[in-house]
Amino acid sequence: MSKVVKLAVAAAGGFLAGILLAPKSGKETRADLRVKADEAKQKAKVQADKLKDVGDTSAKTFRKSADSASQEAAAFGRSAKATAERIAAEASELGGEARSRARRVADDAKSTATTIRKDAEKGLK
Repeated sequence: MSKVVKLAVAAAGGFLAGILLAPKSGKETRADLRVKADEAKQKAKVQADKLKDVGDTSAKTFRKSADSASQEAAAFGRSAKATAERIAAEASELGGEARSRARRVADDAKSTATTIRKDAEKGLK
């Protein structure tokens, strides 16, 4: 048991022993017990109300944080989508440029090969 629980049990035991051993009549003792029970009930209600308020505040804070996180995640998703679309467009453009350059190189290579073949044929005649 924790120290707090042990202390509470000891205090309750001492309180009961004090009441039961006090030089009062049974009627007075029962009345005192009712008063103390009512006081304990009121203190428990006050503590329960405080706990409820803390719970409500915590729930509101949690909802607000969850909403904020959700909005941030959505914004990140939109940003990531826009970035991906921009990268895809640039990749497409670079692909088209690479194909154009490859065609030019191939055409130059064919032209050079034709020139070399013609020069070689002239040299063999």
